[in-house]
Amino acid sequence: MDAGQVTIRRVGADEVEAFRRIRLEALRVDPCFFASSVEDWEALPDEEWNRRLTDPVFLAFLDRRPVGIMGLQRQRPRKMAHRAVVIMVYVSKDLRGTGLAKRLLDVVAGYARDAGILQLELIVSARNPAAIRFYQREGFTEVGRIPAGFLHDDEEIDDVMMVRRLTS
Repeated sequence: MDAGQVTIRRVGADEVEAFRRIRLEALRVDPCFFASSVEDWEALPDEEWNRRLTDPVFLAFLDRRPVGIMGLQRQRPRKMAHRAVVIMVYVSKDLRGTGLAKRLLDVVAGYARDAGILQLELIVSARNPAAIRFYQREGFTEVGRIPAGFLHDDEEIDDVMMVRRLTS
């Protein structure tokens, strides 16, 4: 598949079903890469799905099918509002290696920069070396690890904390 045919846009409450579809797909396909579980998200009421779209969530669409997701959570305290956390990163398996993750990150970073955010932060599973390499290529630096950051099937998985400064 060609990532060039994919469109990326911020979604709102009118596209909550597309958000739900790609988020649950991510949690089903790669459960050991996420601290959240598919069971927790499946149990969310509709109001909570809508509430989670108040922070920016960007979806990638191939035709009308959601094929990627990336969210952004800005820090709320005034002294930390220059920072935001990249969350819910996922690209459908059939589009991995096509440059779609980079396109999503470029859109999110551009949005963040325009909003006055100076620093992007994220946590990635130590069990996901491909994602760690991707983030390093995109200018993120590892700044720490949380041993046993989450448990998946009784396995302790470290969280890798990464940061990227945004430039104008």
